[in-house]
Amino acid sequence: MLSIGLRTGAEAQSRYGAGRRSPLGLGGTVAVHALLVAGFLLLPKEVIDIVRPSPPISTYAVPEDPPPPENRPDKPVDAKMPVQPQPQPQRPTATDSEITLPRDAGLTGGGGDLSKPLPPYFPPPLPPADPVLTDAQIDPRALPAFQPDYPGAMIRQGLDGKVTVRVSIGADGRVTAIEKISASDDSFWETTQRHALRKWRFRPATRDGVPVASTKVLTVRFTLTDR
Repeated sequence: MLSIGLRTGAEAQSRYGAGRRSPLGLGGTVAVHALLVAGFLLLPKEVIDIVRPSPPISTYAVPEDPPPPENRPDKPVDAKMPVQPQPQPQRPTATDSEITLPRDAGLTGGGGDLSKPLPPYFPPPLPPADPVLTDAQIDPRALPAFQPDYPGAMIRQGLDGKVTVRVSIGADGRVTAIEKISASDDSFWETTQRHALRKWRFRPATRDGVPVASTKVLTVRFTLTDR
């Protein structure tokens, strides 16, 4: 029994010794972990941050600007340099093939004689202008006596009337003839005819300012005012 107990104690001692670790190895392990933690804490933020992918970039063609116009400064004129004269245009000379003249054109050698005078030149006459015409008008001096006398028979009957006539007017303004166009009664027409030949006066019509004979249509009205 004693021997067994000894073996058992030896085994326990050997197991205990095997379970113990060295203090140096434990300290080295702690130092390594401490270095790792310190190195992680000292890393820059750019290394620690997670790199996120950026959105895709879209591109397009940019048109090129047109080149600016070239500003060429005028070349200064050197006063010492002689100015070259510009060529003058030459007047074309006519040849025989370009000019054709008749034989009697009056040139020497073509059958003409320069000693003979040329015939006078008369310009064509201008077309005649339209004449300026004016109509005959009643002479204001004869206007108060222009109304014929009222026929007595028409006054007694109390009738009104009118007469339309065409009068011929001479260049002196007098009535040379009278023609009846219409009349409400013959008595009105006869009274108007006699009065027109004796009393009516006109300013004659003119043609380019010259008095001329003309005709004029007039209507004479007979109206009773006192009834």
